[in-house]
Amino acid sequence: MSDDAQAEIRTNLSWLLRLRWGAVAGQLVTIVVVRFAMDVALPLAPLLAIVALEILSNVLWSLRPAARRVPRATLGGLMALDVVLLSALLFFTGGPHNPFSFLFLVPISLATLILSAAWTWALVALSLACSAVLFLWNRPLDLGPSHAAHMAMHLRGMWVAFGVSAAFIVYFLRRIRRALAQREVELTDSRTRAARQERLASLATLAAGAAHELSTPLSTIAVVARELERQLQVGDGARALPQGVADDVRLVRAEVERCRAILQHLCVDAGEVMGEAFVALPVGELVGRALAGLEPRPSIRADIAVDVRALALSVPPRAIERALHGVLKNAQDASPDGATVSFAVTRVGERIEFTVRDEGAGMSPEVLARAGEPFFTTKPAGRGMGLGLFLARTVVERLGGAVTFDSAPARGTTARIAVPAPTGPA
Repeated sequence: MSDDAQAEIRTNLSWLLRLRWGAVAGQLVTIVVVRFAMDVALPLAPLLAIVALEILSNVLWSLRPAARRVPRATLGGLMALDVVLLSALLFFTGGPHNPFSFLFLVPISLATLILSAAWTWALVALSLACSAVLFLWNRPLDLGPSHAAHMAMHLRGMWVAFGVSAAFIVYFLRRIRRALAQREVELTDSRTRAARQERLASLATLAAGAAHELSTPLSTIAVVARELERQLQVGDGARALPQGVADDVRLVRAEVERCRAILQHLCVDAGEVMGEAFVALPVGELVGRALAGLEPRPSIRADIAVDVRALALSVPPRAIERALHGVLKNAQDASPDGATVSFAVTRVGERIEFTVRDEGAGMSPEVLARAGEPFFTTKPAGRGMGLGLFLARTVVERLGGAVTFDSAPARGTTARIAVPAPTGPA
């Protein structure tokens, strides 16, 4: 049985147990009211014994270790037991003449939502069989000699039974539906994260292949450029060349080294960080690492709250450093000349939040919805590959955190990176 199916069974079981506790409370109240308020002679001993059996079955399931897997037949078995116990209660209280026989519909209605078709029809058949038995064998209640009084009480009981059944069906089915919808959202989020991890693994393979294929031509270009530069420095041929050729050769060498560094960072970002060990890193040191290597313009104004500066986060240092560095670099690229990027670090509840605000043009709702997708970028050609936000989100979600964006045209963008705060002393 898959983990998704097991989670669904556990969700349904928890709500079924709550329904059974509600049924126990309702049965006890009904017994007390009918016996003492309406002064109807009831066989209290067998009725209370049946209710006690319901309580015992609920307690036993509640004490079951949470780690143990729940068999698929558990839900159907419990609901079949409920039908039998309801039939036993009706047997001692008038059988089919009891207006609360209407409650047979409650487990059937619930079964249509949480059980398979086979189990649902089996429950219908069991309910019909128990109802038929009650027509043949039951203990009638003594409601007095007046037939009119008897019918009046029966009709009032039908009204109460209808209200109780409707309340149980509507309330619990809506709660189960809400719980299942929430579980579906969690499953969708889990699948999205798994897809990001698969894409990250693909990027690692792509980066390793690119680095391997490009290393040889880059090395050749570097060697040739170095030889040209040496000849220009020591040979007489430099006088016959146009002015600035030596500078161009040095620029070629510098750009080759830059290409090597980019390939190295791509390999690190896409692959090696996934296996990086977690270490305790103070927030102040992490911020310093993230800011290192960024352009001086547009400027970045860092503001670290006093109560978090010395906190040590358990993180893969290079991975989280590159994630923050990429978000800050994007904010610089989006901001106009003379603007200032705001970088604030605060504690929000049980998380440390890194907030980056730029003064750029902002993003439309359509672009904002795609922010963080791999290879999606609004930068001009050659300025980026659309991997920075994707890698940042993947790394942060691996830590149990989240990356969110708030943006609109003409008012800039705010990126929030939240990671779990340390629970122990700093």
